[in-house]
Amino acid sequence: MTTQVHPALYRVIDANLNRLKEGVRVIEDVARYVHNDKVLATKLKEIRHQSRIDDLQNLLNSRDSVNDVLRPTLSSEMNRDSLESIIVANYKRAQESSRVLEELYKIVDPTLSENFKSLRYALYQLEKENLLSSE
Repeated sequence: MTTQVHPALYRVIDANLNRLKEGVRVIEDVARYVHNDKVLATKLKEIRHQSRIDDLQNLLNSRDSVNDVLRPTLSSEMNRDSLESIIVANYKRAQESSRVLEELYKIVDPTLSENFKSLRYALYQLEKENLLSSE
């Protein structure tokens, strides 16, 4: 069952899909280039590749990053004091975005909703493994 998406929701979907992939990419690059952790980097790359929606045309048509009311950087977003704090912030960013996509797709396409739920739980597990292994 696929339902027509309200045009304004495409903007929410686009922003959260980008946020999800960007958050995963930051963690992936730290795992790959800083820690030389091929296993973690590969798992994150797989999650990033599974984080996709084929409706690119509608996503691009809805994008309005220039007029985003929260575009200016908040001071709290600049508060990173270590590589670990960057990793934690990006796990949270990716988990929150996958949750938004999971919820929206419950009314649009439940199969995609389940995909984003699965990705969210995979991120929870990787976060635990990643951050506990560095102790």
